[in-house]
Amino acid sequence: MSRLAPALRWADAVSEAGGRVAAALAVALVALAFGLVLARHAAGAGSVAAQEAVLWLHASVFLLGLAYALRHGAHVRVDVFSQRWGARTRDWVEFGAGVALLLPFCAFIVAMSWDYVAASWAAREGSRDPGGLPAWYLLKALIPLSAGLLFLQGLAETLRALSRALARGGA
Repeated sequence: MSRLAPALRWADAVSEAGGRVAAALAVALVALAFGLVLARHAAGAGSVAAQEAVLWLHASVFLLGLAYALRHGAHVRVDVFSQRWGARTRDWVEFGAGVALLLPFCAFIVAMSWDYVAASWAAREGSRDPGGLPAWYLLKALIPLSAGLLFLQGLAETLRALSRALARGGA
């Protein structure tokens, strides 16, 4: 596993960078949403572009934060059974779930979204609403990107689980 350590650290660093970007976007999201509410109630003003920007920010925070959440164990787990298992069993289950569920799911999302995103880029898709944001294809490009980042971090976590299981005598 020591030969893979640099690659695992790189995967972690990429996930950390995505998490930092997501955190900054979350701050911008809160500020923009607060500004929109304030403008609507105080001045009776609104903006289609600003409302769409809230959607963009929300989607970006979610999509860019997926790998970061996996890296830090902040994802949803079902611990009803695993709380009774030993560490070695949990590691083998985590390895199996990564290989059988997470990694194929990420590959599936990339494969299924590729044509959708490509068509959006080809059409230089923008908002359908007057006054909306242009370049929706940029936001849609985050779908396969986020699945790729999640795949990368999922691979790192799956390899770590395998390493832990083997180190605990589970070969």
